[in-house]
This record gives sequence, structure tokens and C-alpha cells, in this order.
Amino acid sequence: MRGTEPISSGDVSQDSRYEQVADAYGASLDRLARAYELDFEARRDLLQDIHLHLWRSFAYFDQRCSLRTWVYRVAHNVATGHVIRQSRLRNRLVSIESIESMPGSDHGEHLASQNQALERLETLIQRLKPLDRHIIVSYLEGMDAGSISAITGLSPANIAMKVHRIKNILKRWFSEGGHHAE
Repeated sequence: MRGTEPISSGDVSQDSRYEQVADAYGASLDRLARAYELDFEARRDLLQDIHLHLWRSFAYFDQRCSLRTWVYRVAHNVATGHVIRQSRLRNRLVSIESIESMPGSDHGEHLASQNQALERLETLIQRLKPLDRHIIVSYLEGMDAGSISAITGLSPANIAMKVHRIKNILKRWFSEGGHHAE
């Protein structure tokens, strides 16, 4: 899907544009919601909220950025707002620096299945602050630093540095067996 626009820019109704975007980006939006919310019911609510905001946003889409950038910008903004509201309740988010300083597991346990590895990855991503989560989820969706920069407002160099740091943390957690710091 990289680099392609699934929708023509002519006179497309808000409903039609939304339907085409939902078809083109639905799986990515599902993964994004999963990265932001662990609880199934809350994740469903978040995804519904993302879709509602996307539909509303097409009344204001002026094509100054790519459609893909617009979709991810809206989705990440909604998800970030969700995380901020939830963090007031839980207050468990940590920075990259905090996770980086956490010791790895001494047990050297091996993953029993790919599902366990994905759950560990999701747990780590969900512990990141919204901006760092936003960056790594976009990266995992195949976006380059320039595209992520357009969404977040950070410089491409800053994005690349953060992606590099998060990848190193993930490598360390998975090679050492990692653990969940609660």
C-alpha cells in the first residue's frame, strides 16, 4: 500500500471517501488500536472512535498531505487522546529512558510460541508514552521517518533516532528473555 492513494481526488462524498479508506486501511487501523489498547472491549471502543473521527475528518481533508498521512494522523491523535485519558486512571506509562534502564531477565526463558512474542511486543509498546508508541507503531506499519515526521511534527532525524532506540530495547528484551515491569 506504500505510496499509493486508494481514492481519487475528484468530487468524492465524505461517506464514499470514508468507505474507501476503511477498506484500504482497516487492517492497519485494527493493528494500531491493538498497539494502543490491550483490553478487548476498550480496543473495540477505541477503533470505533477512530473510525468516527476519520469519517468526520473528511469534511476537512484539503489534500495538503497524502491520504495515508491524513488517516494515520487522525488515527494516532484519537489513540493518543485515548491513552492520555486512560493514563489518568492507570498512570503506568513510562518513557523510553525508563524502559532502557530496566534490567533484562536473568532467566533466559525461551518463547513457547509466536503469539507469546507478539503479546510481549504489544505489552512493551503499550507501556511507551503516546508519542513513542505512535512512532514505533507507524514504523512497524512500514512508514519511513519522513512520513512519520509529517504526522508527528518531529524531525526525520529525531524519528530515526527514536526508532533505533526502541528497536534496540526490543532486541535486548527478546534476546535476554525480557520481563514485564509492572
